[in-house]
Amino acid sequence: MLSFLGIGAQKAGTTWLYEQLKAHPGLAFPRGKELHFWNNPHDAAGVAAYLASFETVGTKAGEITPAYALLPVETIRVIRQHLPHLRLVYLIRNPIERAWSGALMALGRAEMTLEEASDHWFIDHFRSAGSLSRGDYGACLRNWGSVFPMEQLLVLRFEQIQSEPESLLQRCFSHVGAPALDVETLRRNGCRNAVFQGPGHPLRPSLLPVLRGLYEARIQALARALDQDLTAWLDV
Repeated sequence: MLSFLGIGAQKAGTTWLYEQLKAHPGLAFPRGKELHFWNNPHDAAGVAAYLASFETVGTKAGEITPAYALLPVETIRVIRQHLPHLRLVYLIRNPIERAWSGALMALGRAEMTLEEASDHWFIDHFRSAGSLSRGDYGACLRNWGSVFPMEQLLVLRFEQIQSEPESLLQRCFSHVGAPALDVETLRRNGCRNAVFQGPGHPLRPSLLPVLRGLYEARIQALARALDQDLTAWLDV
């Protein structure tokens, strides 16, 4: 049975998380990563086939698709109808850094170099509906939290992958119902190795005020919702 779902966010370490969870002997991803099932058209027969594909695994099965963070409430309700006990994992990243990383990815897909892209090009990308929605973690939590009990949703932060990956993974294992692994095993599995690391271009100083203007209020609202100190996100 499908036991857990990684719902995002884009450019927040979901590929790293997938690789680490896949290495756990008690967890399985029978269909790989980023199926995009729920954010594409599907009917009752499709849902039945999708769920059946997780039934043959003898361990807890899951899938991770970052686009699920943007699912509408109606689709989330359908998911809960079929999987009321589903455990959810949401990786989030400083939305200023996430927006820059997402823009760099779009730059590559447009076959442009960093030097060819003007500030105006980047600002248009930052202000696009797609970029803004991917950084609106509060909206995601409200939508999923309006359908699933919040205790079924674990929120993890990207910076913890860099500073305390072992602790983050143990929390995730516990949440999805898998036994803990010792630190040596986690490090042997590459928990301190980067996966799909971006080009690493530093954010242009001229763009920082724009991104702060877009995300400061959202960061403050999220800090209140999570009861966490996120002031460092504004000090990039």
